[in-house]
Amino acid sequence: MAEQFPDRRWGSRTTLLSRTANRFAATRPGSWFIRIVSPLDRAILDRTDAKYTVLGPIGAPVILLTTIGRTSGQPRTHPLLYVHGGETLYVIGSNFGQNHHPAWTANLLANPIATVVISAERINVLATPVTGPDKDTVFTQFVDLAGAYAAYRSRTTRDLRIFALRRA
Repeated sequence: MAEQFPDRRWGSRTTLLSRTANRFAATRPGSWFIRIVSPLDRAILDRTDAKYTVLGPIGAPVILLTTIGRTSGQPRTHPLLYVHGGETLYVIGSNFGQNHHPAWTANLLANPIATVVISAERINVLATPVTGPDKDTVFTQFVDLAGAYAAYRSRTTRDLRIFALRRA
């Protein structure tokens, strides 16, 4: 049996602040704002070994995912919300509903070996695309986590990529 991933969350998803933030994130201005604060969030996550995040007070589970750039060969790090599945973490390439896939998803398709930082642990992972009925199930879990994902999917015609991350 594979080892479980840690699951550190602070804040609560049931507060007025969390509910308001979730509704705001589903709007185009909200998506723009989150993209703007992403570099700040990456810096906070980096400095705290992924213990603290800008989104922490609203109970959002965030990891740092580092992939290898498919053309540059350089490490690329992104703060991402995740769904915790015990021995598996799931991440979704929503890109806030934009018409193009986020670069990190193409990086994982080219090289599925990556690293996550979660709860002060740096863990090597192997990424595999989620397909078929499992993809719908995992997507529903993302919508349960943050309703904005339903809005993101409705903004684009592309199929949102979902990856399962397991310890390598």
